Amino acid sequence: MNKRIQLKNRIFQIIEKATEDDKASKKFDIFIMTLIILNTIAIVLESFNSLSEKYSLYFTVFEVISVIIFTIEYLLRVWTSDLLYLYSKGKLSAMLRYIFSPMAIIDLLAILPFYLPMFIPFDLRFLRMFRISRLLRLLKINRYTKALTVIINIIKSKKDELLATVFMMLFMIMISSTMMYYFENQVQPEAFPNIVASFWWAIATLTTVGYGDIYPITAMGKILASIIAVLGIGIVALPTGIISSGFMEVVTNKFKNKEIKIDEEKKEMICPHCGEKIHYK
Repeated sequence: MNKRIQLKNRIFQIIEKATEDDKASKKFDIFIMTLIILNTIAIVLESFNSLSEKYSLYFTVFEVISVIIFTIEYLLRVWTSDLLYLYSKGKLSAMLRYIFSPMAIIDLLAILPFYLPMFIPFDLRFLRMFRISRLLRLLKINRYTKALTVIINIIKSKKDELLATVFMMLFMIMISSTMMYYFENQVQPEAFPNIVASFWWAIATLTTVGYGDIYPITAMGKILASIIAVLGIGIVALPTGIISSGFMEVVTNKFKNKEIKIDEEKKEMICPHCGEKIHYK
């Protein structure tokens, strides 16, 4: 039993994010990250008909091997979930808690398209679209990189501000679509048949993309489009500014949390920024 517990603990240490001194865990992280990147490249290459037809067997074999590895990883994470959630009420509770966690759902969706056709018959066109979910494997990298974790944490910390900007954008889209419908519907019933169809014009104008496929021809419509385009410059820039300020806060806190290090051998004060000795008069 002790050996089994030791094995489980060791597997948990390996499949979780590596510590500085755990070489096996680091190698596992690098291997999984490499496999994820290769899967993404394979999906892109498969979109070329010439490559897909010529190397179909290789793509299939690589897909099968990848799914087997990701499935084993997923099952191991479920098995060791009680070590991740130590305060859960029993193993079953820990397993369920992990299975319904965001990262576990991503892991499951990344392998599910491979297994579903074995049990449920699908229309080939639907199955082809469903297999796009393989790109979710790219999100698995979030476990092994600090960059994605920082971005997610910033979005979480700024969720109220971001939600406010999203609400503002939705409000502007609704108002502008409604007004443009009443201005342009009579002269352009095909371009602005209803308010919902006008959303496309409002989104393209508000984001300052302006595809030019649908545009107003009446004087009031042009005036409204001009106002919405100008307002869009500021509204679209708001989420960027909020996320940028979040990054600045993270960087500032990182430097504030750095304490002056002491060289234990020489008993000298070391600056955390430049690494030089700190001299006192």
